[in-house]
Amino acid sequence: MTSEPNLPPGLTAIAEAIGSALGDVRLRLGRELRTLISGDNPPVRDLTKPLEGDPGLFGPDSVTWRVHSDGSMLIGGLRALLVQLMHPLAMAGVAEHSDYRRHPLDRLSATSQFVAATTFGTNEQATAAIEMVTRVHQRVVGLAPDGREYSANDPHLLSWVHHAEVDSFLRSYQRYGATTLTSAEADRYVDEMAIINDRLGGNESAHSVAELDQWMQKIRPELEAGQQARDAARWLMLAPLPLAARAAYGVIAPAAVGMLPTWMREDLKLPLVPALDPLIVQPAARALIRTLTWAIEGVIEAEAA
Repeated sequence: MTSEPNLPPGLTAIAEAIGSALGDVRLRLGRELRTLISGDNPPVRDLTKPLEGDPGLFGPDSVTWRVHSDGSMLIGGLRALLVQLMHPLAMAGVAEHSDYRRHPLDRLSATSQFVAATTFGTNEQATAAIEMVTRVHQRVVGLAPDGREYSANDPHLLSWVHHAEVDSFLRSYQRYGATTLTSAEADRYVDEMAIINDRLGGNESAHSVAELDQWMQKIRPELEAGQQARDAARWLMLAPLPLAARAAYGVIAPAAVGMLPTWMREDLKLPLVPALDPLIVQPAARALIRTLTWAIEGVIEAEAA
């Protein structure tokens, strides 16, 4: 058994100072990242403590809790936004009713808060989040550039947004998550998430990975990247984010693009050098997710102390 080495007083002071500075950086980075992801609202449930009372829609033994608590959701969330741009009616709603250019973090925060409330919240919190989204959607109506009417509460569009998110979250977790889901676990995730689409009013819900793939193939003829979508995709790649988030976003964005189907990426005119994705982008994204997880866990540890 070996003992800790005795450092000279001067070196001990330096080591303590470095440790303290590193801890401060970890907390500052973690708090900035948590605010970036979910805004200033407190978490819906303290995941560091044993579950008490209402487990919510899924509960801690669900695959949904496992997937949605992983740092890969950052990449999956951006991929979901890019995929959703591909439906002209959904894109028209974003273009005409969203102020994403002036407030780039608002939609990300709103989506993150909705996912957090419906995943980790109580049944009451999940229901409140779903009802709020439905109320907001009532105002999102209009005419797309091609003259077609759209409504954010259209059951078909609701199902499109839902399946684009589930497909993106699952693909991101399988590529960048802490572990890999088995085929049975992946099916269970899709099946669990169907309750969100049903509760929001979607008219179709996939209950397995095979059904999800079929659904995404079936809707493909409706998908097309018009000028609105290309402008939004280009803006997402160069979003004017706070300085603290820019380096991380510079890794997250190409990682999200790398998971898009080739035809979709080309339609959105998003550049990607295929050889660089596995050689540079994917290793960088995995390292980033580990760092972000370390930073956010530091905040959780500090607040639990």
